[in-house]
Formats: sequence, structure tokens, C-alpha cells
Amino acid sequence: MSSCSSRALTLLSTVFGACGLLLVGVAVATDYWLLMEEGIVLQQNQTIDVKMALHSGLWRVCFIAGSEKGRCVASEYFTEPEIEITTENTANILKMVRTATPFPMVSLLFVFTAFIISNVGHIRPQRTILAFVSGIFFILSGLSLVVGLVLYISSINDEVMNRPREPEQFFNYHYGWSFAFAASSFLLKEGAGVMSVYLFMKRYAEEEMYRPHPALYRPRLSDSSDYSGQFLHPDTWPPPQRARSASELSSDVSIQLAQRPTAPTQTCASPC
Repeated sequence: MSSCSSRALTLLSTVFGACGLLLVGVAVATDYWLLMEEGIVLQQNQTIDVKMALHSGLWRVCFIAGSEKGRCVASEYFTEPEIEITTENTANILKMVRTATPFPMVSLLFVFTAFIISNVGHIRPQRTILAFVSGIFFILSGLSLVVGLVLYISSINDEVMNRPREPEQFFNYHYGWSFAFAASSFLLKEGAGVMSVYLFMKRYAEEEMYRPHPALYRPRLSDSSDYSGQFLHPDTWPPPQRARSASELSSDVSIQLAQRPTAPTQTCASPC
């Protein structure tokens, strides 16, 4: 049962991490984070004459209506004089959203690192610490991305709230599918991080469960024994001795008897 749950966690964390990496990569590379339209409301028939429409991402802005229709420019060059933007508030929106650009990039770097470490940990499950490290990187990647999303939304909301209200002016904006991909990747990366950390805890608990107790392979010796340390260090053991024959034993006994000193004889000074 425990091995099945570990395999399920391994599979789910890999799938969640791969999907999170894919979604945030597509979100960073595409330019459908924000879509905006500006125009004039015609009082005669209450129709809208769209003067400008665009979709923007982290790197470029593409115009889909108006005098600049079909043109895409890099984000840092969208305020060029030859580019016609209807109002200053729209230009400010495109300028403010650039403050959130570094956070998705850091998130992409973190999730890529986490995905590599996670796969190495799955290939070598005996290195349990890799699952924990990959989980931390997944969580940091999600946190970095959510900070970027909050900054992105707050920058747009601040400019929209400061926009003058005029009945003849039309303005509309909504978030695109690139933004939705980024938000979805946040959930996937946080889920992968939590599962990776839980997988580390299970693997660590299994190692502790099947690790033999030290009392099973260390002999319990008396502290008073002078040679107790030799049992823990086999390299200090004396070399084995060859068995001695009976003739050698008898010769040793005769030598010991010959070397034993004889007791002196007592002499009586007077007749006993």
C-alpha cells in the first residue's frame, strides 16, 4: 500500500510539474495577456466606432484594429511617436504592466530547475533530499508567479480607476488566454510542490522503518573489559594462530618443569 501511494505521488508530481512548466512557458512566450478596445459611442444609433484594439503580452503589443492594424511592436517601443494610441491612459496601462514582467521569468526559471531536480530524484529515489529540494523550488516558482499576477492586475486596475468617465468614450478590456495559462500554472506548480514534499516525507519514513537498529549489529560489551574496543574494530584483532601438535605441547611442559626452581633442603644443626 505504501509503495503504491509513493508511485502515485511520483506520477502526479511529475505530471503536475510538467504541465505547470508547459503552461507558464506558453504564457511567457505569447502576447494574449490583455486585450483592450477604445472607440467612440455614436449618439445617432448608439453604435460603437472602434478606434483602436490591441492585445499585449510581456514582450510585444499587436494592434488588431485602428490605424495601426496588423502591426506588432516590442513593448519597450510602443510609445514611439509614429504609433498612434487613442488616450494617454491606454499608454500608461501598457507601461505599468512591464513592472510585473520579471516575476514570470523568475517563476519559469524556478519551475524548470524544480522539474529537472524532481526527475533526477525519481530516477534515484535513494536520494530522498532531491524530492524535498524540488518541492521547495516548485513552491517558490508558484509564489513568484502569483506576485507577478497581482502586480499585473493592480497596475491595470489603478489606471482604469483613474480614467476619466465620458459618455461618448468607449473603453473595454479583459484578460486573455495567456493570463489564464499563467494562473493555471500557479495551481499546478503549488500542487506539484506539496506532493514532492509529501513524497520526501514518505520516503524518509520508509528508510527509517527498514533501517536496522544499532543494537542488532553492535555487541553489547562490558565497560570494564580492556579488550571491548577490539570487538568494534576488527582491524585490531590479533592474527589467528595455528593449532599446536601433541609433541609440541609435551615439549613445552617438559621445558617448564625443568625451569621451575627446586625448593632448598633443610639441614639440621643438631641431631634430630
